Amino acid sequence: MTDDTTDPEGRKVHTLTPHSLRGLAHPLRMQLLISLRRDGPATASQLAAGLGESSGATSYHLRQLAAHGFVEDAPDRGKGRERWWQSAHQGTRLDESLMKDPDPTVRGAVAVYLHEVAAFHATEVSTWIGTQHEWPTEWTDSSDISDYTLRLTPELTAELAAKVNELIESYRASAVDESTPGSAKVRLHTHVFPTHYTE
Repeated sequence: MTDDTTDPEGRKVHTLTPHSLRGLAHPLRMQLLISLRRDGPATASQLAAGLGESSGATSYHLRQLAAHGFVEDAPDRGKGRERWWQSAHQGTRLDESLMKDPDPTVRGAVAVYLHEVAAFHATEVSTWIGTQHEWPTEWTDSSDISDYTLRLTPELTAELAAKVNELIESYRASAVDESTPGSAKVRLHTHVFPTHYTE
């Protein structure tokens, strides 16, 4: 049985299992995977330079990612001495059941994974705030950083999250080619969570 699925847009998505989660829940490994998905195939040395790490460290963690099925050899590269890597999937999905796993090491790995995702999101937003003056007015006017507070039940919260995700996914059909003038990759983050619990 495979944990890889294909979404409606043809993207290969990996659903995390206890085994694969343990292989990914490491800060540098997550940075490596994010970099390969965002920027495309690269060597361990190139990734090391971009992330401020040693090539020995990136090589080791890339091999660990490969052992857990997250990265693979880039078939169109690797003509030289260095090995080229690429992401084996276009997305990763966290099964909520892992958060309730009876094994504390699995729950701990989930915590590491989610903290790294949140930290990466925060870094992306901070980078945008620090560099937005470099972008045309059309982009600064179209960007948005907002937050909302609603009083909802768990059922309504799940419904809201599903509708927001569905709306975002619907825009994949409108995505333009990378050669389209004035276009850029656009990042969207969603965080839906309760602030406290009352009976």
